Amino acid sequence: MAKSAREVRTEQANRAAAGLDTKSTLEIVRLMNREDAKVVRAIRRALPQIVDAIERIAIALEHGGSLIYVGTGTSGRIGALDASECPPTFSSRPSMVQYLIAGGTRALGEATEANEDSPELGLRDIAAKRPSRKDVVVALSASGQTPYTLAALECARRKGAATVGVTSNPGSPLARAAEIAIVVDVGPEVVAGSTRLKAGTAQKMVANMLTTGAFAKLGYIYGNLMVNVHLKNSKLRERGVGILEKAAGIDRAAAEQVLAEAGSVQVALVMLKTRLSVAQAKHRLKQAGGNVRQAIAGRGSKGA
Repeated sequence: MAKSAREVRTEQANRAAAGLDTKSTLEIVRLMNREDAKVVRAIRRALPQIVDAIERIAIALEHGGSLIYVGTGTSGRIGALDASECPPTFSSRPSMVQYLIAGGTRALGEATEANEDSPELGLRDIAAKRPSRKDVVVALSASGQTPYTLAALECARRKGAATVGVTSNPGSPLARAAEIAIVVDVGPEVVAGSTRLKAGTAQKMVANMLTTGAFAKLGYIYGNLMVNVHLKNSKLRERGVGILEKAAGIDRAAAEQVLAEAGSVQVALVMLKTRLSVAQAKHRLKQAGGNVRQAIAGRGSKGA
């Protein structure tokens, strides 16, 4: 059963922020900075559950499944942001990390709060994604009781998908419904009920961990370098050259030469580390499922 606003942590008034509108600018930012520091501590308490979620996501992605974020309002926009940033960061296929937001893409730029109360829309939207046992659905909801998000998560679980709930409300319906409950209790907001603040920050930080952790485990980075970067413009080509300089310990001229020959940072790095030809390096990468470190070591992918 949903709690009243008085009972929901994220809806309560923050005593430390009483009289916020009478404070000086410096007092406001100091107060917000102190409150934001609580987010890191709250996430630290949820690290075991975040680890469990990353492991499930990595397995799903490795075996052809998807991570699907679901949310409304701020939560939905955070899921959309993380999903949209994965292809340019990891060169992942768009289908690997997807998102659903109540109100559709229009809701990314304007408020569509009425859709949040519709479990029917949540069911309709998640059904269109056809979740299965191969997938992981991550539901984001600060209160943990948004009807759209809850309905989508419960439907996905019935279809066999692994389910993760990210909320700032302990004991919420979302925390109870999800297989893995990531509860980041950040306390009441500086502006009461404005969960775009600490709760939103917490969701963004958790989403960062989920996708970065999963793609790191799958070899979409090398060390901490974005070796899967696409060379679509001069800035990205410059980044690719810098990555090869660092990862292979070569000078700029050598990095530019091998990158021009290879056509991609991944292939170039495998060539530099193994002294293989372009064709041989590409074959190694294909055998390793795109995992650069495994390709250098001459190992096939885990799923092979």
